[in-house]
Amino acid sequence: MTIPVSRTILLFDIEKYSDRDDVEQAYLRRTLYDVTDRVLEAAGVEDSQRLRADRGDSVMELIDANASVIALLRSLLGEVPVLLRSVNRMASSSAQIRLRAVLATGYVAVDEHDGWVGSDLNHACRLLDAEVLRTALRRSADDFVLCVSEAVHAGIVRHGHPGIPPESFHAVTLTTKNGPLPAWLYGPVDRTAPVPGGSGDRPAPADTGEDAAAQGTPGATQGTAQGAAPVPAPAPDPGRGPVFNFSGGNVRFGGGLAGGDQHGVSGGTVTGDVIMGGPGERGDGA
Repeated sequence: MTIPVSRTILLFDIEKYSDRDDVEQAYLRRTLYDVTDRVLEAAGVEDSQRLRADRGDSVMELIDANASVIALLRSLLGEVPVLLRSVNRMASSSAQIRLRAVLATGYVAVDEHDGWVGSDLNHACRLLDAEVLRTALRRSADDFVLCVSEAVHAGIVRHGHPGIPPESFHAVTLTTKNGPLPAWLYGPVDRTAPVPGGSGDRPAPADTGEDAAAQGTPGATQGTAQGAAPVPAPAPDPGRGPVFNFSGGNVRFGGGLAGGDQHGVSGGTVTGDVIMGGPGERGDGA
């Protein structure tokens, strides 16, 4: 086995590739290769600085560590969406191409059989195949989604280089057989419908009446739990005067009319003359 060396890892995968026939798959592969070549060219990556592995519906690029990751990331964000829009606007529905992409860094060894070996490469492949990325592309109005590794985010994204907006990247965590795998997803995140495998950016569930009552929340439903005794209404305070609860008919207060049903008017004290029904029927309110 050769010695692992530092590489930049770029992965692309075509959505719903296996749903197409052979002619359509051949066209999509040519398009994928063209997009990859143009993105790397725009980033200033020389042919001598890259190795490619073909995986049918996906392509893997190992890029020399001396090539600028900043330029490559800027090219991914700026070039790929434009290229895909240009291709898809002229293509039939069966030839539309949508891509998932992963950008990572790490140590990879290339053996004598041109096999690629390295845990960092394995992690990048898991990101590419993760449901969080597949779901993000299904929900996206664009034809491209990008996920970067924790190392790329820490070393590049968070520093806010021109053309790389850090606020547009959102943390996600994948659950793998080797434990949690953090990464960063580019683009908006749907907070109302959490992405599977996400980082816990889920809206808090609304409190039910029972939950609120258990927590002593004002206005919560009380005594609704099975077997719980209903809570009686507080007794009137003799020093405050009578408390009136009216139901049905019209009620006059000091000559004014309160129409319709009146339930616990203010829950408080009524003082002065109270006219109930027609004129002449008075109570002193004491």
